[in-house]
Amino acid sequence: MILVGGENLIDFIQVKNDDGGAPLYRANVGGSPFNTTKALARQGMSVGYLTPISSDTMGDLLADDLKKEGVELLAPRRTEPTSLAVVSLVSGSPSYQFYRENTAERIVTLDGLRAQLPKGVATAFQLGSLAITHGGDADAWADFYVEMKTAGLFTSLDPNIRPAFIHDREGFLSRLMRLLQNTDLLKLSDEDLEWIYPGESLFTAAEKLKQNSSANLVVVTLGADGAFAIFGNRTIIIKPAPVDGLVDTVGAGDTFMATLISSLFQTGRLSAAALQAMSESDVELLLKRSSCAAALNCEHAGCNPPNLRALDAAYPVKMT
Repeated sequence: MILVGGENLIDFIQVKNDDGGAPLYRANVGGSPFNTTKALARQGMSVGYLTPISSDTMGDLLADDLKKEGVELLAPRRTEPTSLAVVSLVSGSPSYQFYRENTAERIVTLDGLRAQLPKGVATAFQLGSLAITHGGDADAWADFYVEMKTAGLFTSLDPNIRPAFIHDREGFLSRLMRLLQNTDLLKLSDEDLEWIYPGESLFTAAEKLKQNSSANLVVVTLGADGAFAIFGNRTIIIKPAPVDGLVDTVGAGDTFMATLISSLFQTGRLSAAALQAMSESDVELLLKRSSCAAALNCEHAGCNPPNLRALDAAYPVKMT
């Protein structure tokens, strides 16, 4: 089983309004780790989601969305409300507002996570995003992550940094560095990297981050420009997979992350030693398959990752 931790929320995303009135918003289930959980399940993974989900109406939407994909909800439902994210367009660019104080997905403690841990079936733990930004729950996630690494699970991290939500830069970076020192697979975006190391080139920043991490593979996504990876002393660069009719990019990075994990599992490489032993061509194929999955997601509205059959048809697992 792949364990996933991190926020779940309802995204209210501004959509085009042609009548000149107040802006219209479309509600989507989401949260980066939530999206990654869904994408993993669609790619045939056994997935356990550790974060509490509210028992309110919006929480039902979130819970039902994961359950229909076969995800096991490991945390009890909570009476606290569902977290909200509002994505508005300001001069054509997205502007984010988050409403997460005293919400269900923030009710996380180290003892609670330990109690929810399925016995003897977990092989990997994926964590990231808003859940690690601040508060007692962020510290609990970090402590649990370190415990999972110590217990021998494969650990993967996607920080998915939202600068507007980080009010204590040094505190966040301290927590992030602790996580990095217990990470096998790290994926982040070019924007994440620029925020961590402002003023540095992307390749220099990625190398610095790898040196501060236990990760054997550091993957940096570049949006429409593709992705690159730092692997050993090598840098592997890929072009983006083509998108046949772009709808939106919601969940693309989360789908990329999930595909890295599922492809490693499907080829018997979901361990630190196996990851380190991969060839350069295998890493390139891993990146290209993950990019293909992200592109397929972008051909649909919201986070709508491809299932395993669709992904295999578009880009089969070919790693040696």
